[in-house]
Amino acid sequence: MGSNSCGFVVVPKRKEVVAAVLPMQEHWLPMSNLDLLLPPLDVSVFFCYKKTPTNNKGSLLDIDNTPATATPTMHARESNGARVSTLKKALAQALVSFYAFAGELVENRLGEPELLCNNRGVDFVHAYADVELNELDLHRPDDSVHGKLVPFKSRGVLAIQVTELKCGGLVIGCTFDHRVADAYSANMFFVAWAHIARTPNASPTIPSFRRSLLSPRRPGHYHPYIDNMYVLMSSLPLHSNAKEPEPNEENGDIDGHLLSRIYYVDAEEIDRLQSEANGMNLVNGGKGRRSKLEAFTAFLWKLIATAGDDISKRCKMGVVVDGRARLNNKSRGPGCNYFGNVLSVPYGEETVGELKAMELSQVANVVHECVAHATKEEHFLGLIDWVESHRPEPAIVKVYCKEDTDEAAVVVSSGQRFPATRVDFGWGPPGFGSYHFPWGGQTGYVMPMPSTSREGDWIVYMHLLEKHLDLVESKAAHVFKPLSPSYLDL
Repeated sequence: MGSNSCGFVVVPKRKEVVAAVLPMQEHWLPMSNLDLLLPPLDVSVFFCYKKTPTNNKGSLLDIDNTPATATPTMHARESNGARVSTLKKALAQALVSFYAFAGELVENRLGEPELLCNNRGVDFVHAYADVELNELDLHRPDDSVHGKLVPFKSRGVLAIQVTELKCGGLVIGCTFDHRVADAYSANMFFVAWAHIARTPNASPTIPSFRRSLLSPRRPGHYHPYIDNMYVLMSSLPLHSNAKEPEPNEENGDIDGHLLSRIYYVDAEEIDRLQSEANGMNLVNGGKGRRSKLEAFTAFLWKLIATAGDDISKRCKMGVVVDGRARLNNKSRGPGCNYFGNVLSVPYGEETVGELKAMELSQVANVVHECVAHATKEEHFLGLIDWVESHRPEPAIVKVYCKEDTDEAAVVVSSGQRFPATRVDFGWGPPGFGSYHFPWGGQTGYVMPMPSTSREGDWIVYMHLLEKHLDLVESKAAHVFKPLSPSYLDL
C-alpha cells in the first residue's frame, strides 16, 4: 500500500467536445415542475479502475490473479490511450439516446431554464496524473478529487475527465447539472455508456423524456404542509444560505467551513444501528420495523445534535425521496426509465435538547414519520401542482436554507442504487466509485452507497461542517471509518 498523496499534478493531454454520433434535429425540451425545484447545482461522480493485471510474461490475468483461460477481450488488451478512445466512441453512441446530456440550458423569456437539445456535445478531457491509485487520499476528496479528478463544468450539461495514473490505473470523473438529471437518471446513463463500450452491438436502456407524465392537474391542489417544505427564493433574506460564508479565521471561526470526507461502515454496524432503532418498537409492539436508512439517519441526527451547546436551537434533518416508485404503478407515472428529477426532500426539526434526550428508536420514529407522507403518490402530484401555482417564481427546498438560529441542517440522500459494479467498460468493474457533491451553503449533505469491496458494507460520502466531522471521527469512530487503500484493496 502506498502512502497518501494529495500534492500530485494533473496535466491535460487533450481537450475536445464529444457529440452524439448521429445528427439530431434541434429542439427545446421543457423542464418539468420537479426539475424547476432544483437551483443551479453541479454534481460530480468518479470511478477508479485498477490497471489490468499481467504476469511477468506479459499475459493477462483474471481478477483472481490466475492466468486467463479464455482469449482475453479486445478491451482488456488495450492501453489506456486506446481505452480512452473506446470511452469516447461509446459516449458518442450513448448521447444519441441520452441527448439531454449533449444539450445546454438556456433561460426563457419568463426567466426559467429550458433545455436546448442542439447536440453541442460533452466537454471531454483526457489527462495524466503523476500519482498511483493506492496513493490517492480518497478519505479527503476535497484534496484528492475535487478540481483534480472530476472536472469543473463551464459549459453544457455534462463534462467528463478521464485521467491516466502513473500505475496504469484510470479514473473517470463526470460532472453534470442537477437541474437536468437526478442521481437515478445519471446512474442510468453511466450503466448504458458502459454497456455500449463493453458490447457495442447491444441495445442499452432507452430513457424517456416525456414531461407530460409529470404535468400538473387541472385544477391543481396540494396539502398545506408543502408550504413548509419548500420556499420561494424571493422570500429569502439576502444573507440566507445562498452562498457559503467565508470562515473568519482571525476570530477563530473555522467551524463555519464545510468539508467533504468519505468513510466506510461495516455491515455489522449497520445491522446494530437498525436493531437499536427497532428495539423499543419491537418490545412495545410499536409502529413497525425501521429501515437501515432510517436508523442511519437517526443516528447521524443525534450525533450532530451533540455539537450544540444551546439546547433550544433547532437541528433539521432532510431525507431525499425518489418519486418513481410512488408514481410508477399509475397510468400517468414516469416509469423506471424516466430521465429527469423526480425528487422530494421532506425534513424534520427538533431542538438540540430534545434530540439529546431521545433514545435512538425515538429519533428513528421521527425520521419515519417525516418521510412517510412523502412516499405517497398524492405528495408528488401535490408538489407538481404547488410549483405550477407559483411559476415562474423559483423555489427551493426549505431545509437547504439553513437559518442563523439553526444549530445544523443536513440532508441524507440514499445512494443504495448506485450501480458502481455495473459501470464496466470492458476491463472490469471499478475498484471504487462515489458521488462528490460539495453543494455550497451551510446545509450538510450525506450519501450512503453500497461498498464495492465488501458485501453489506456502506461507503458514506459526507459534506459537513468541520465541527460535525470532528464529532464523527471522535465520538463515532467505531461506526465511520476513514476510507483507505487497504480497505479497497487498491
